[in-house]
Amino acid sequence: MQWRNSTFRYGLISVSLHWLVAIAVFGLFALGFWMVGLSYYSSWYQTAPNIHKSIGILLFVVMTVRVLWRLASPPPPALPEHGRLTRVASKLGHAFLYLGLFVLMTSGYLISTAEGRPISVFGWFDVPASVTSIPNQGDVAGLVHEYLAWAIVIFAVLHGLAALKHHFIDRDRTLLRIFGR
Repeated sequence: MQWRNSTFRYGLISVSLHWLVAIAVFGLFALGFWMVGLSYYSSWYQTAPNIHKSIGILLFVVMTVRVLWRLASPPPPALPEHGRLTRVASKLGHAFLYLGLFVLMTSGYLISTAEGRPISVFGWFDVPASVTSIPNQGDVAGLVHEYLAWAIVIFAVLHGLAALKHHFIDRDRTLLRIFGR
């Protein structure tokens, strides 16, 4: 498999970044869903949020690399058999996923730093609390984070179902391309 995208398929770097982000998003969603139900006396009460925040910060870095890579190695064009509606839906869907993930991660940052404390990323480095003066910052960002997380996960499932529809019903190469084939 080639490193860069071609006019026919995604390259190894794009494929790897795509699946790394997908696994991280669904893993973070599951961890977040589980951890909000923890009691104060659970041994995971402090650990789970720290893991969630650390992976979230690393996901921000990966998504930034992904956007830069997309600029350096543009994705393959839509397949010729895709109609105008499919092409527009694909562009809007991808834009929602990219923008939504950055807003989601920003809201997570705003929740975590609302009280002025930095975020420690697995003890490797700290991300400083640079924005702390927004009224009700933690509460507002928390609502945005929760609802947007649900929206992104639901939309990502629809994204996957659309890829399966392309593969099994339309019998085109859409799904194969994200596997680098």
